[in-house]
Amino acid sequence: MKLIKNNTLLFVFVCSLFFVACDEDSFLTEVNPNAITTDTFWKSERQYNSALTTVYGALQFQSISGGELIYEMVMGDIGGTESWYRPNLFRNLTYNDGIYHVTDKWNELYVGIFRANQVIQNIQDADASLFTGNSKAEIEAQAKFLRAFFYFQLAHTYGGGVIHDKVAETKEELSKPFSTIAEINAAIILPDLEFAMNNLPQSWESNDMGRATWGAATSLLGKVHLYNKEWPTAAGLFKQVIDSKVYSLTKDISDNFQHENEFNSESIFEVNYSFDLAPGVNGGAVDDTPWQTSAESSSIASEVGSIQYGGFNTLLASYNLQEMLVYDEVDPNNSINNGNIESTRMNATIAVRFMEGKYYGLDFADVKGFGFGQSAYVKKHSNWYHLPSEPANRRSGINFRHIRYADVLLMYAEAVLGASDDYATAIEYIDMVRARAGVITLQKYMDDNGGKFPQLHVSKQVHGAHPMVQANAQTVLTHLQRVERAVELCFEGHRWKDLVRWGIVKEVFTELRADEVWRLENTDLSFDTAPLYIPGRIRPDFALSATNYSAENHNYFPIPIQELQTNTNINN
Repeated sequence: MKLIKNNTLLFVFVCSLFFVACDEDSFLTEVNPNAITTDTFWKSERQYNSALTTVYGALQFQSISGGELIYEMVMGDIGGTESWYRPNLFRNLTYNDGIYHVTDKWNELYVGIFRANQVIQNIQDADASLFTGNSKAEIEAQAKFLRAFFYFQLAHTYGGGVIHDKVAETKEELSKPFSTIAEINAAIILPDLEFAMNNLPQSWESNDMGRATWGAATSLLGKVHLYNKEWPTAAGLFKQVIDSKVYSLTKDISDNFQHENEFNSESIFEVNYSFDLAPGVNGGAVDDTPWQTSAESSSIASEVGSIQYGGFNTLLASYNLQEMLVYDEVDPNNSINNGNIESTRMNATIAVRFMEGKYYGLDFADVKGFGFGQSAYVKKHSNWYHLPSEPANRRSGINFRHIRYADVLLMYAEAVLGASDDYATAIEYIDMVRARAGVITLQKYMDDNGGKFPQLHVSKQVHGAHPMVQANAQTVLTHLQRVERAVELCFEGHRWKDLVRWGIVKEVFTELRADEVWRLENTDLSFDTAPLYIPGRIRPDFALSATNYSAENHNYFPIPIQELQTNTNINN
């Protein structure tokens, strides 16, 4: 039984929330002996675990781990969309403080924080005799990891947030000032993750699969220090995870993006979804019944799938990402490959015209839908590996992976570069990821080209070649930023945050807009020709965003309007 599917226990806790909110004076003085209140609820280890389950359940909200994440995925250099789809407002950077997702994500993250605070606050003074073994510390550590996770997402989505470290009991306690990322790190994230790292096990038994672990806490703590440019500390934490030997790259990269082989050797922290439980739920339910934590399935598959097969292709691969994946050059000497021309990474990520393999059970010649500038559909998070009718393609049971081992390897490489300019070590860890993808490693390129490797983020279609550069700390960092993290981790919730923390949004958007202009001026070299085989129209993904972007207005979402209206202590 997976942890966040234990919904029977949720009824007890959700009922407790209802009764706590009521005014006793409004009821008869006779007390219902069967009613569950805060005086009767926090009385056993089972009840604490039941409450903890609701904290995990908040991870399933669609702005945190589901379909609404496409609004952020489309903002960076890897994604595109069409003008008739709602994500276009995020692609063009014309969203505001009252729009969906900006408001939804804020609200949903604070639901998770509220639930975590309940567990943390009540377990502090709980009698140790209620718990078996080390379960008291482990429950608190899980709640603190989850609270830190929610606050990390809040801080790096909105540039900060309102700190609530306990359950508010008055209106005044709800109205608190806006705190910076640094203040949230100091007050919540760092101490919570350090506690979690020191009190969580490396692994759980199979019936507790999905709970936070030492590796998840250590990886997220390393990420916090990486974002703060505290390179040696970040590198040390990532190296602990690597040296633990708890994790390894899966042989088949597709195991990380399908509902089979979940919680595998590469998984460090993932959110569970199911095709089977609550089958009528399409990812949109939010606590509308006591037995339903949030959404047992995700709506993300309908956003990325082909319109011909039950989706809406709301999120499309940018031409830049598509071209990098096309030139993700297969190493024929790598045993992972078996005569394939496309890399295993490309095949797991996007579907293109003249592709290898199947797409919804069909060969390329039978696949419909490529047209009007749409030359690459997203495979990640979609049900492309099923037949069109099985299962329901607008509902996904695919888990959302927030932290996986490949990400840790690449973050370690970045931290090493930041700490010491040790590009040889960085290349070693980047090449672990490339070798698993079955593509030519940077070291192989260097061995064959006098210490040089190609700049694969530069459009070969537009510029005629991939410029060769000498390996050094800066060129390897550029490769890590522009190629490896983009290609390996695309559509996994990292890209916009990466571009912002590196300070390269404007530079990247300007380059990609120039590529679009070239294609518009050279349609004879762009339409229906390699490497992209663009059908009939150049999609203008960066026409407005390249002009509209400003760091002050767009690096982070604005504080939602309802918070500004109700919280008198926030200064505009």
